Amino acid sequence: MGEDKRTFADIIAKDREQREHKAWRGTFIDYLEKVKADPTIATLAHARMYRAITRDGVSDLSEVADPRIRRLYGDEPIRVYNFFKDEFFGIERTIQQIVRYFHSAALHGEESRQVLYLMGPVGAGKSSLVEKLQRGLEGADPVYAIDGCPMREEPLHLIPRHLRKEFEKMLDVHIEGELCPVCRHRLKEEFNGRYEDVPVVTVTFSKHERRGVGVVPPVDPNNQDTSVLIGSEDISKLDTYSEGDPRVLDLNGAFNVGNRGMTEFIEVFKNEAEYLHTMITATQEKFIPAPGRHGTVYVDTVIVAHSNEAEWQKFKGDHTNEAILDRIVVVKVPYNLCLTEEIRIYEKMLEHSEFRAHIAPHTLEVASMFAILSRLEPTSKCDLMTKLHLYNGEEVVEKGRNSKVNVRELREEARREGMFGVSTRFIMKALDNALTENPEGINPINVRESLINMVKSTDLPDDTRKRYLEFLQDTLHKAYLEILEKEITKAFVYSFEEQAESLFQNYLDHAEAYVNKTRVKDRNTAEELQPDEGFLKSVEEQIAIVGSAADGFRQEVMAYLWAAARRDEKVSYHSYEPLKEAIEKKLMSSVRDMSRIITKARTRDEEQAKKYDDLVAGLIERGYDEHSAEVVLKYAANNLWKD
Repeated sequence: MGEDKRTFADIIAKDREQREHKAWRGTFIDYLEKVKADPTIATLAHARMYRAITRDGVSDLSEVADPRIRRLYGDEPIRVYNFFKDEFFGIERTIQQIVRYFHSAALHGEESRQVLYLMGPVGAGKSSLVEKLQRGLEGADPVYAIDGCPMREEPLHLIPRHLRKEFEKMLDVHIEGELCPVCRHRLKEEFNGRYEDVPVVTVTFSKHERRGVGVVPPVDPNNQDTSVLIGSEDISKLDTYSEGDPRVLDLNGAFNVGNRGMTEFIEVFKNEAEYLHTMITATQEKFIPAPGRHGTVYVDTVIVAHSNEAEWQKFKGDHTNEAILDRIVVVKVPYNLCLTEEIRIYEKMLEHSEFRAHIAPHTLEVASMFAILSRLEPTSKCDLMTKLHLYNGEEVVEKGRNSKVNVRELREEARREGMFGVSTRFIMKALDNALTENPEGINPINVRESLINMVKSTDLPDDTRKRYLEFLQDTLHKAYLEILEKEITKAFVYSFEEQAESLFQNYLDHAEAYVNKTRVKDRNTAEELQPDEGFLKSVEEQIAIVGSAADGFRQEVMAYLWAAARRDEKVSYHSYEPLKEAIEKKLMSSVRDMSRIITKARTRDEEQAKKYDDLVAGLIERGYDEHSAEVVLKYAANNLWKD
């Protein structure tokens, strides 16, 4: 990457120039000309949010030539939005529902008059999704607003009702809303009703400066003052103006602040239902009561609320809340259930932290496996580890065949999956604890131990604690030993991939000859030989394919690879999962005895010492450091190859 020649002054100057270029000031007449040239600048809040989401581009997963994606989603139309892509993982369906809400609302559908409510377990990403939407608004182009308006309202509100149809035709826009009491007073007193002279300026949104992004935190039930939502009257001005004068108004409530943008309700159902009644008029009629005796105020805002499932169920169970429930679009935000995506979550979190210690291969994988296992519901169709792999889009081999379990059926019978289990925060705490105790670096072994200690010390129901410990002490212990044996084999066997590919090609030659009842042509001598059934069986027995099942397996392999060749897919030993597993197991069995001897030996002769050093070097090439390589080899000696 070339060195950046810019100075700090250059960067500051360019940024200021870009901001000044977007800044604009003019009269209402000038603004009308701009709207006529580009009607999109007068869009409402939901359309503005939808545009912020889609401006970075969209891709369709059905167009991705990845068999793993096809196994995960089948023919289900799933779209990936670049706006969310690098920050949220494994919740594509949730994001698609959110975008669908904004799309419908942007077209003035019923959703434009409903609350977007995100419901899910603690730490699933509800707040992060809302923050991302808010940042999208903050990064969007400025909006045009009446200069001096406390609510930065749409200038088209200045147009009298009797002229609106005519202006709508000329501008090709839909005009809705009324002037706020403050602007009505100013129009009459400052501009003598000449709305064409009213100044218009561009305004950017800022959550911290309370422009366009309003936030409603949970309020003390004993002190639920609606001024938090709709503003108040400035008592200090009552000495100067009468109570009915709009100049006493302080329109700084969350709905006033969120006008043209978004209003967020945090832990929404911790508030009393009566306190939320303002939400009814804000959604359905797009009006809120003005403080005091000033009528109503029009608001154009995206209302987003969020809470956990328990609070939602409690609120929903009260029939007196039906009016509010009818104005809510519920989107579940579950924990991620895809292993690959869970690993990406922790990689992202660690990347943004000060975490700089070495992380051994498969450390985050083992932690992620535990997280996902805790979120899955048991099924009669397969065990939970198989389910985990299927949810990751992997081909699972059972009795020498790819598993026929349907992923969509598994999802449909377990509707609450992802709504319970351990959170990403729990896993990150375990990683932090492991690092504190092991400053030299973390590995699957000490992270699993950290997770066990956390589960034991956390206040959990007894049955939940027992289930989690079983995952960690049994299920994941066995899963990691399988991973570890494969790692050691790959480090031990020189050019593992080449040898696996050579075995694969050799198997294909002999299996093809066997199926077609022909001879095998030796690649070196060109001699024609009978297919070597002994060799074929030595591969197949690795995955329990024996006796009469062998004929069927060989035919399946040839049919699968013939079909792949017809699709112009590159064929390698990775192509057919059952055969891939058989070949890897055969290579593992070929070095198992030697691996066992050199890792368990307390003293090694010269040849064994060289092989051990080569094994450590092979692991280092695969991402371990010297310390973690020694640790996992010692663990293998004590657990993998027991006498």
